[in-house]
Amino acid sequence: MRAGRYVEAVTDATFRLGPGECLALVGESGCGKSVLASALLGLLPGNAETAGAARLADGTDVLAAGERALARTVRGRRIGLVPQSPAAHLTPVRTVRAHLEETVRALTATRRPRLRAAAEEAAGRAAFPATHLDRHPHELSGGLAQRAATALALIGDAPLLLADEPTTGLDRDLVHRTVDELRAHTRADGRALLMITHDLAAAERIADTVAVMYAGRIVELAPAETFFGPHGPRHPYARGLLDALPERAFVPVPGLPPELGALPPGCAFAARCARADESCRAVRPALTEGVACHHA
Repeated sequence: MRAGRYVEAVTDATFRLGPGECLALVGESGCGKSVLASALLGLLPGNAETAGAARLADGTDVLAAGERALARTVRGRRIGLVPQSPAAHLTPVRTVRAHLEETVRALTATRRPRLRAAAEEAAGRAAFPATHLDRHPHELSGGLAQRAATALALIGDAPLLLADEPTTGLDRDLVHRTVDELRAHTRADGRALLMITHDLAAAERIADTVAVMYAGRIVELAPAETFFGPHGPRHPYARGLLDALPERAFVPVPGLPPELGALPPGCAFAARCARADESCRAVRPALTEGVACHHA
């Protein structure tokens, strides 16, 4: 809410994600990616309004579930979270082992005598070295902090993993290793993976499907092999994101995104688009056959 009025931070975000599949949600900062993730986990502030549905495989509608149900049956058990900047989400005065034991105790039926062994098993699943279990978060490298966060997310055997910018701050080798490990967990355990990222190279490496978000809306939804293929994406904004990569044209998308509280009546990208005409400025395009563009 801003200045006494509501702002539509995310709307018309429709997609399906099946077992063993990975969807990469990409777009500029402020487009609504993390708001969507917060909605799926029931973490939006109390004055936020939600409509529609976000259904898990067992029929649970996350948007309609109360806080008690979310805490007891969804978070950790149905949806596991790999947060952005994982070291910042770990309690600084507690060791990695303590974090793992607490999560094992909360999400499984493991009793106290087996907590230590169960914590070590959880660390092993994410390739976190046992020699570092008694270290504190500030003693971990970026890669180790990421593995600790992944180990915590895997403990509840949640069928959906939500990874929010899991490669932030990592060098390219660690980025490749991180996305390969997340992909391996998805395939081996039949989990679904929703990865929010700015890193299109990481998305190309891991995703089955790519969803491009702009100004709170998904403007393109395409198979990764099509999106990154020779013909590329169909939406001008999505094509601009790819063209801005150094290994491609290295041409930035001109202009800035609109304020969510002052969206134009037509296409939100029209002011930055070389192909925009009067119909673009007057009528907001719907997502049709995977793209929201009058000229696609």
